[in-house]
Amino acid sequence: MTTTFDHILLLGRPAAGKSEFIDFMKKTSDAERAERYHIGKFEELDDFVWLWDKFMEDDLWEEAGCERLFSKRYDSNYGLKPGMGKLFDLMLTRFNHEAAARYISHPGFYRDGTVIVEFARGGNDGYRKALPALSKEILERAAILYVKVSFDESWRRNVARYEEKLAHSILAHMVPRETMDAFYRLDDWDSYTSGRPEGVLDVKGVRVPFVTMNNEPELKERGPLAERYGPALDKLWKLRNAIPSPL
Repeated sequence: MTTTFDHILLLGRPAAGKSEFIDFMKKTSDAERAERYHIGKFEELDDFVWLWDKFMEDDLWEEAGCERLFSKRYDSNYGLKPGMGKLFDLMLTRFNHEAAARYISHPGFYRDGTVIVEFARGGNDGYRKALPALSKEILERAAILYVKVSFDESWRRNVARYEEKLAHSILAHMVPRETMDAFYRLDDWDSYTSGRPEGVLDVKGVRVPFVTMNNEPELKERGPLAERYGPALDKLWKLRNAIPSPL
């Protein structure tokens, strides 16, 4: 019997604290991470990297004298064009292919490994549409940790982190306000989960456990973060174990 999650779907608005969660776990020893947080030697699938590649391709289209396909440039920042949310659908399909090729087809990975799939979706049906687009093979091994902050807090952290990075690098970036308003102001997580802080979702016939972790106020010290992450992951682990595995 494994003692760690196979797949964690790490969800939440931009700047909600998903990256801080990943950084915290990277700085935790393998033994402590597995025992206290039920996360093995983990690898990440994050669609921000793929979205950024598309933005860089748009720079090439623009240099070639063509119209940008997906993104708008805001000084040194880039954001998805309003109305181009279909690119998010492509990202979900890529999650399926990447997970299948890199992990699901190599079952030995899960003996001591965890895949963290990280993304943000917004709108009236953002998560209600996104989660069923994931393959059954991902969902059957999955547990969801939703990192919850308000839209105003998401925007505040987005700006603050940009300004902090800008002081050290001209390569700093942030989600532009137009992109935030178009894609992330609305969030359907609470309606999708019927406002429950924890439970199980039926996603195209697969029972997927979830925990909503409130991430306000913002914490930066390791001790308080551990006290926030630990109980949330313990609840999620108990919910995961209560579901019979189809594997």
